[in-house]
Amino acid sequence: MSQNPPNLRPDLAPRIRVDEPVREGQPKIGMVSLGCPKALVDSERILTRLRAEGYAISPDYTGAEAVIVNTCGFLDSAKAESLEAIGEALKENGKVIVTGCLGAEPDYITGVHPKVLAVTGPQQFEQVLDAVHGAVPPAPDPFVDLLPAQGVKLTPRHYSYLKISEGCNHKCKFCIIPDMRGKLASRPAHAILRETEKLLEAGVREILMISQDTSAYGLDRKHDLSPWKGGEVRAHITDLTREMGKMVKEAEAWLRLHYVYPYPHVRDLIPLMAEGLALPYLDIPFQHAHPDVLKRMARPAASAKTLDEIAAWRADCPEIVLRSTFIVGYPGETEEEFQYLLDWMDEAQLDRVGCFQYENVDGARSNDLPDHVDPEVKQDRWNRFMEKAQEISEAKLQAKVGTLQQVIVDEIDEEGATCRTRADAPEIDGNLFIDEGFETLSVGDMVTVEVDEASDYDLWGRLV
Repeated sequence: MSQNPPNLRPDLAPRIRVDEPVREGQPKIGMVSLGCPKALVDSERILTRLRAEGYAISPDYTGAEAVIVNTCGFLDSAKAESLEAIGEALKENGKVIVTGCLGAEPDYITGVHPKVLAVTGPQQFEQVLDAVHGAVPPAPDPFVDLLPAQGVKLTPRHYSYLKISEGCNHKCKFCIIPDMRGKLASRPAHAILRETEKLLEAGVREILMISQDTSAYGLDRKHDLSPWKGGEVRAHITDLTREMGKMVKEAEAWLRLHYVYPYPHVRDLIPLMAEGLALPYLDIPFQHAHPDVLKRMARPAASAKTLDEIAAWRADCPEIVLRSTFIVGYPGETEEEFQYLLDWMDEAQLDRVGCFQYENVDGARSNDLPDHVDPEVKQDRWNRFMEKAQEISEAKLQAKVGTLQQVIVDEIDEEGATCRTRADAPEIDGNLFIDEGFETLSVGDMVTVEVDEASDYDLWGRLV
């Protein structure tokens, strides 16, 4: 077991996990999936199609006949990481197919790695499959290659990400995701509900709803109706969460919401959390608090009203846990604006916080803003911000000592069980550790513990 400080970059997903037997003669494809959970879902869709065609799957390039690298292009540092992964796959394997967000810039990739077999952009699943077929012809065995209804999952069996839409209509100056993934494109409500049903039937205990802008779900569809179970469901985040929540609650599972922009209608989700239809947890990308910085970012500049919204959410659902990500050192950020952010943090008392230092990204409009912040100043502000966030986290976790918490078991080893409370998303938040009496537990179990110790980000407890 190890303590788990939060991941500070918002473009990271859990490490992929594949553990399938390989039959003799079965062609094997490796997968390196970088970037956010939304990209992880894309990787799952690609591998589900390949698995149905008879390919075996490897979580990396070891023993594979070709490798798919699903890239990230969120930050320049993420682009560099993607190029490094492509280079490593070429060195270790030789046959490499590139896809994902960075694939929207094929010349950028081939300029560094001209020997890649193909470059495809995000969501170009058919092109990826064509490239795989050209490199490694399929050899399916219809009597052996049976695919589970839920498809190939790259997360542990007990939780799964479920993507409800693609793209984004925002025009934040620091972000190029809409240029790479396009405008908002929501899935029909019945398709999402059917996937929820299949995941629960497969034994998934926690569903993590994701998209680029979860609150905007259905806006592009004009909130149309879908037939479902003899009735109709509106393509709206409130209606979708309610219907998903009914199934999840009946299955005694969890539903967790990510990337929820704080639009006014988000307040309609809070009663659903109070009813137990969704976890009392909101992952909201605030990015900053000072109105002038938010305007320069081209984001809604209403941090004071946001504090009022947070107070209202907590009044309706005292259990609610709030997670967010912030940028420090944005072009033009003054010391006064940064101090405003720290003071806002004192007021907001967010439970889980990540932060990253501003970076230029090719194609982002923020690159052209004046008064870029010196690297030393950005580092200093990042240190001070994280010190504030850690102070708040430590106080909140200390207050949980002596309380009873429902937890889900993620991993078990000889030292103990690594679990998460309802307040913790996988691999981006903290953990709760059980180091005594854990021998009867299994991964995916939900149990009640009494918290008896806390650190800055993690808890320890005993079974009750």
